Amino acid sequence: MLYMVEMIVKIPHSMDPEVVNEIKAREKAYSQQLQRDGKWRHLWRVVGEYSNVSIFDAESNDELHTMLNALPLFPYMDIKVKALANHPSSIVQE
Repeated sequence: MLYMVEMIVKIPHSMDPEVVNEIKAREKAYSQQLQRDGKWRHLWRVVGEYSNVSIFDAESNDELHTMLNALPLFPYMDIKVKALANHPSSIVQE
């Protein structure tokens, strides 16, 4: 199943910059592994915001929740998830 996931990152300004950099490094490594595994299909930054819109491919709601919950930045994110379905007018069907 494909899901559109919107993530808005809200790291507290009071957090130690070294801790923030370490979390961001782990986030990058984990997200790139999910991309290589074909689970995180697309990743776009939202212009002017510390946020992204992504497309995930998960077998179930539970699998998606597990992937998102494992993101190192998860505790600092507002996340919105929408399940996607094929559109009958699309020339590409997934």
